[in-house]
Amino acid sequence: MMWLTWRQFRMQGAVALGALAAFGVFLLVTGRNMRAGFAEIRAACGSGCGDSLNSYVQEQQTLAGLVGAVLIAAPALLGMVWGAPLVAREVESGTHRLIWNQSISRTRWLLVRLLIVGAAAVLVTGVLSLMVTWWARPIDAIAQDRFTPLVFEARGVVPLGYAAFAFAVGACTGLLVRRTMPAVVVTMAVVLGVQLLVPLAVRPHLMTPTTATVPVTGPEDWSKSGITGVGLRHRGSGSDTRLEVTVSMAGDWVVSGPGTAVNASGKVARGAEICAHQGFPPRADCIEAMKIRVDVAYQPKDRYWTFQLLEAGIYVLLAGLLTWGGTAWLRRRPA
Repeated sequence: MMWLTWRQFRMQGAVALGALAAFGVFLLVTGRNMRAGFAEIRAACGSGCGDSLNSYVQEQQTLAGLVGAVLIAAPALLGMVWGAPLVAREVESGTHRLIWNQSISRTRWLLVRLLIVGAAAVLVTGVLSLMVTWWARPIDAIAQDRFTPLVFEARGVVPLGYAAFAFAVGACTGLLVRRTMPAVVVTMAVVLGVQLLVPLAVRPHLMTPTTATVPVTGPEDWSKSGITGVGLRHRGSGSDTRLEVTVSMAGDWVVSGPGTAVNASGKVARGAEICAHQGFPPRADCIEAMKIRVDVAYQPKDRYWTFQLLEAGIYVLLAGLLTWGGTAWLRRRPA
């Protein structure tokens, strides 16, 4: 059974290895050039390199986005190309009748194919993830945005769980619809839907966020608050003027949206309390003297790998449930 599976998928495996090698060469060349660029900047400016490094990171964002997109798309493509035809092609060609009339059981036939080809899909994705994580390490160290959805899904162990899930979706879809092209289309729709749903509806609820009340200083003195960025916006007018605050924190994932500034007693600060009489933006000394602050909910950066493992575990669990359901259904369906 293992030999037959290898014979049937050796061409797809060879193509995948070739594509993986070509992409690895591309990442090696561009990654070394990028590291040389960072080293040149640091050598030229010494310890005060923040602005120059950030500018260089911005220049690399287009390439970084394309590299991340390849890794995000790879598991879905493997689920469509390897998973969907796994059973559907056998049913379409009628060879399943010959195979199922041999001494090997249907369940064993399916499990062997799922394990061998599925493990290959996870392995390919894992190697891609290692290469992309190495390639993007200098950018991630400066940008401090690993929780950003498109970045989070293209690093660490999440792509491995995603590959297992996408492959299981493809295989089980092919088992149910028994036609390759419809199975490919359904697989693409399901995987894309889950990929959009998880960052929006699942990931924010995996762990209870940490809450903090941070002072809102003036634009000239934001660094004193311990946050890396503050966006201020006026709402209302006159004595009802309120200050809407957006906070960003390096490496942390701020899950709360823009918050309304409050005064020392915890009530919404209005009018003179936010120095509205001074115009916008307010002066740092005035707004700091008023002790204006805002409530922030965030996931600390030290939870990054916990989130990675939790999300990868969810995908693996879903893949296991799909595999169990597929084998149970196969045992009961007629030839």
